[in-house]
Amino acid sequence: MMNTRKIAITVILTALCIGTNYALLPFFNVKFMDFIVFVGGFCFGPLVGGLVGVFSWGIYGSINPLGFSLPVWVSTMVGEAFFGVSGGLMKFFVFRKNSRIDNGKLGAAVLFAVSSLFLTLAYDLFTNLAYAYTYGINFIVAIVVGFVPFGILHLLSNAVFFGIGCVPAINIISKVTGGEKAVSSEK
Repeated sequence: MMNTRKIAITVILTALCIGTNYALLPFFNVKFMDFIVFVGGFCFGPLVGGLVGVFSWGIYGSINPLGFSLPVWVSTMVGEAFFGVSGGLMKFFVFRKNSRIDNGKLGAAVLFAVSSLFLTLAYDLFTNLAYAYTYGINFIVAIVVGFVPFGILHLLSNAVFFGIGCVPAINIISKVTGGEKAVSSEK
C-alpha cells in the first residue's frame, strides 16, 4: 500500500536517479541509478524500489539525450525495476526486517557487490536483446558488441558502488527514517 510518505520517497529517489544520470552523462554506463533504485527497494520495499526504477527510466528515457526507442525504453524500465524489487526481496529473505547480520560490514559489502554483478548482468543482457530485436541486429553480435566495452564497465562500476555504498546508505536512510540499522557497521 502506498501512503503519502512512500509516494514522497519514491519521488525523491526518482529525482535523485535522474539528476545523477544527467550529472554522469559523459561517463557512459557509469551511473548511480541502479544503486539508488536497489537501496530504495531495500529500505522501503520492493514496490517502492520497482516504482523508482520504472519512473526513473520512464522520465530519463523519454528525454534521453542519446535518443528514444520505445522497445529499448520499455526494456530499461522493466530492467531497472528489477534492481528495486531485488533490493526489497534481499532485505526480506537475507537480512530480515530490522535485523543486523552476523557477518558484519565486510560480509554485507561483499554480498551487495556480488549481487550487483548478477543484477547488472541480467539487466545488460535483457536490454541488449531488446536493442538487437529493435534494430534487427544479430543477438550474439549485439551482446558481444554492446557488452564487451560497456557492460564490463557497468558491471565493475556497480560492484564498486554497491560494495562501498550499500551498507552506509542503508544505515543512514534507516537512521533518518527512524528505523533500526539493517546492516551492522562493525568490522
